[in-house]
This record gives sequence, structure tokens and C-alpha cells, in this order.
Amino acid sequence: MKKYQVVFRDLEKKINQSDYPADSFLPSEGELAGKYGVSRDTIRKALSLLEKAKLIRKSQGRASLVRRQQHFNFPVSNLTSYQELVQNLQMNSETKVLSLYRLLVDGDLARVTGFQPGQQVWRIQRQRIVDGASSVLDTDYLLTDFVKRINQTIAQKSIYNYLEGELGLEIAYAQKEITIEPTSEQDKIWLDVGLEHHVVSVKSKVYLADQAQFQFTESRHILEKFHFIDYARRKK
Repeated sequence: MKKYQVVFRDLEKKINQSDYPADSFLPSEGELAGKYGVSRDTIRKALSLLEKAKLIRKSQGRASLVRRQQHFNFPVSNLTSYQELVQNLQMNSETKVLSLYRLLVDGDLARVTGFQPGQQVWRIQRQRIVDGASSVLDTDYLLTDFVKRINQTIAQKSIYNYLEGELGLEIAYAQKEITIEPTSEQDKIWLDVGLEHHVVSVKSKVYLADQAQFQFTESRHILEKFHFIDYARRKK
């Protein structure tokens, strides 16, 4: 292991165990160089790794600030829209619509989504920015049989408000699959994955009260922002 990697690992450990607490400043580059017996260039490389890992924030002419690592409890068992989650957890969040268009379901997409080949769907991709970090990449497929029209404004605000409030759809339940997956090229473009090599993928098939599937969603989450929780009740 190279010297800057040794320094990075030690500083990472000290930050995670709160030797350097959130919102405090690390020692200066000169002080760190003296402490570890290395050059300032080595310290700069270590600090760059800490910044990529979202552990510090560097600024010109100032010591590095230790970032606050805020986590949000994501309720797996509930069928909750992202905007409802933002309101419930009082998250500082922004949504950007990356794309919105119609397409026909082919064989490959049918196997993933549960829809039938030849059906027409809306494909909507959205980037969720939490506390200034791109934290979630949502890709939604909505059957045009149920959703005849949709636009970027609706997609940016709340799709579920539109579906339930304006279209009158009765959304009932979802089947969810949660996996840890290697980061894809899209993840690296649209998510602040830092040094992580994996994301949390939540795939959901969503059904109406008459048991018709109308939506498939995949949400890809960076590991540092969300805790996934569930509630279990013992059967008697």
C-alpha cells in the first residue's frame, strides 16, 4: 500500500469513529505531513481520496471540513412516493428529470419489468439530489393504457399525486426486490458514488386495486445516504 493510501485509511478511520467529528476541520496539510512523516504532496493525494469518498469538503486556502454523514431511513415495506418520503423525513432534496419518452416493450424489457412485449410504456428517468449529492437514480416505466399523458412538470413534482389525484388511479401494492449491485456506467455518470463500487437497487412492480400491473420502477441508491428498514409482525 502506498503512503498516501495509508494516510487516507487512517484519516478515514478517525473520521468514521468521530476522532474528527462532523463540521470540524482537519489539521492543515503541513500539520498532517509532520504527523505522518510524509510530504505535503502525499497528504494532498490522501485528502483527494477523502473528498472523493464524500468524507471531507476542501476549499481554497482553508483546512478541509469534515462532512456530516446524514442517513435517512427508507421504509421498504411501505408503498411511499419519493416526494412523500422527502416530506416525512424533511430531506433537503431536488429532482431533475433526465429523460421522458414512450417506447414499445421488447422481449428483454418484458423479462425485467413484467410487462408484455408490444405494450407501450412511458420511460422516465430522474436524478434525486439530497443535501447537494446525487443520491438516487430512478427509472420508471408506466403503461400508457393507464397513463395516457404525462410531462416533465408532473415528473419533476410528483407522479403519484398526478396518478391518484388527477387520473383517479387506485394504487394498491408493490412487489419489491432489493439487491446490492456493482455500479454501472450510468451510475458513475448520474450518481455521486465516490469510491464505492456498489449501489443498492430497489426494483418494484406496482399494481392497482384490480391487481393490474401499471408500473415498474428501479431506484438505484448510493450506499452512504439511506438505511433500508422493514417492520415485521409475529403471526400467532
